[in-house]
Amino acid sequence: MIFEKFETGSLFFPDRTVCLGDIMWEEHPAFQGVALKHLLTSADSGGTFSYHLVRIAPGCEIGRHIHAAQLETHEVIAGSGACICEGRELPYEPGVMAVLPAGMPHRVTAGADGLYLFAKFIPALC
Repeated sequence: MIFEKFETGSLFFPDRTVCLGDIMWEEHPAFQGVALKHLLTSADSGGTFSYHLVRIAPGCEIGRHIHAAQLETHEVIAGSGACICEGRELPYEPGVMAVLPAGMPHRVTAGADGLYLFAKFIPALC
């Protein structure tokens, strides 16, 4: 699966290379069945942006929440699910990208095979 390539891939900076396998998954502090891998953080970008892998277990969700200061994008890498925002359900499947403006309430649900996202935040989330 393409998502697993992020476990063995590399992140290149002008002064160093980071093995993505060396970046640990962290359980989401608020949503059960959700894990995050913080690939590029505020410390790496001077606060301008951050990149994260998101793994949502089958049938789980990132509940309704708002990022007041960040524009958020999702790129669906694998699995299936939906993003619900502004009363609209956006089907999530590989190849789908979504742009969520700052302040937009949303939630993300995973289908029976889980959901794997590449999420980006501008400015950085963490």
